[in-house]
Amino acid sequence: MLTTVIQHILLIFFILLLVMIAQKLKIAYPIILVVGGLCLSMLRLFPTIEINPELILLIFLPPLLYEAAWYTSWKELWRWRRVISIFAFLIVIVTSGVVAVVSHALIPGFSLALGFVLGGIVSPPDAVSATTILKYVKVPKRISAILEGESLMNDASSLIVFSFAKTAVISGVFVLHEAAASFVVAIVMGIAIGLLVALIYYAIHRWLPTGTEMDVILTLTAPYVMYITAEYFHGSGVLAVVSGGLFLSSRSQHILSYRSRLHGANVWATIGFMLNGLVFMLIGLELPVIIKELGTVSLWDAIKYGLIITGVLVVTRLLCTMGASVFTVFISRYITTADNRPGWKGPVIIGWAGMRGVVSLAAALSIPVYMDNGALFPQRNLILFITFTVILLTLVAQGLTLPLVIRWVNMEDPDKQIPAEEQERIIRDRLLEGSIRFLDTHYPEEVKANPALKQLREDLELRKTVSMHNKIEGVDHLLYKKVYVKMLDHQRSVLHELNKDPATAHELIRKYHELVDIEEEILRMKYEPAS
Repeated sequence: MLTTVIQHILLIFFILLLVMIAQKLKIAYPIILVVGGLCLSMLRLFPTIEINPELILLIFLPPLLYEAAWYTSWKELWRWRRVISIFAFLIVIVTSGVVAVVSHALIPGFSLALGFVLGGIVSPPDAVSATTILKYVKVPKRISAILEGESLMNDASSLIVFSFAKTAVISGVFVLHEAAASFVVAIVMGIAIGLLVALIYYAIHRWLPTGTEMDVILTLTAPYVMYITAEYFHGSGVLAVVSGGLFLSSRSQHILSYRSRLHGANVWATIGFMLNGLVFMLIGLELPVIIKELGTVSLWDAIKYGLIITGVLVVTRLLCTMGASVFTVFISRYITTADNRPGWKGPVIIGWAGMRGVVSLAAALSIPVYMDNGALFPQRNLILFITFTVILLTLVAQGLTLPLVIRWVNMEDPDKQIPAEEQERIIRDRLLEGSIRFLDTHYPEEVKANPALKQLREDLELRKTVSMHNKIEGVDHLLYKKVYVKMLDHQRSVLHELNKDPATAHELIRKYHELVDIEEEILRMKYEPAS
């Protein structure tokens, strides 16, 4: 037991080390983690990691989807709803079908149902990989919005395809019209259950006396309740988590206190980072295990199948994104579209950003070893090997070359957005003007009579004047931030000295330490670009 605990602690340290190396090299950390996991497995530093196939989707998927949904822009999701819907549903189904046909024709003993099992597994691109890579390159906002929105929805369609195909393999029966009807029911049921559970959580947060810790714990349980409930009633657990997460996120300012939002954001950032790190490391650690279990299939044949399926996925996605661009031009004659001339540059970037990752891994590992009749699930290990090969190749090859593709196409931002610095200045000015107007409208007499309120209004007027002055003449914000941070460090030193005085309460020192930390966080958020 002690040895297992030590090994898992070492694994966490390896993950942190590899992420730091990735940040130093300015490479997306999923790539480094997969390669690092593969190297560690070859060194045999860790024993074989086994996870219950029935639990793999449940452990990793709900919290990762919920976090992604929580920070997704609803207005961007709605603006690009048609494109996202096509990418998340139609293209996933087309990709699954192409993979099914190719694998059925290519691999001996591979039925069409098994082909759809594989297609459902490898069809959805991974959100974490693409968004992490996009942090290191400049890309139009619409591209990242479409990729994020697609990744939220495509997991649902791919897992539904995977579930139906897996059932067909086990039962030996597949009826197209029944599957199509079940597909629609799963989508509608998933969204409805997600919103219903979200309403229950909304009521708990809004009208019951929850504290900060309880609020955070409730947000941690929400995705699991949504996912499990939807799956129990044969709905899409993915869409339940996404719809519920979007609903609660849009109302977070009404149901969560400022402290709950701050603490919750920190907790979720840590959990999301750790889960993603474990999954991508698991990809590398598990590959040698899968190789050993290939059975009668030779390693070279398995590699060949993996390379071909990877090529099919890349080509199919590029053709689909270009086809979607052509279709948009055509359909814009009859309906209003967000962009009636998408061109070829955006589709090329989106098409190349098709790295596979978390969902594909979770789905592949969730394939049962034995079917209901006690027989081994056919071709399970080969499906796992092809899935791991696809993830490894797309992450490393496409992940490393995506920045080069983005620079090559050199796509200008067609939305011509106001620069982020100017947007921030507008927001600050509107906040200052609104605050002054609020005090003058609702508390004019109190401001005159109360010195503290009067000083507050004067401070707001001064900050407004400084903001207008900065807009005209410009100031050295880097110098301002540098001096401000050093001043806050000096305040911490003063607090450290005060804490040596027995007459000063340690609780008060800690309180003011937190205030200084919050002040620095506000300063950095104000003068550092949003990520």
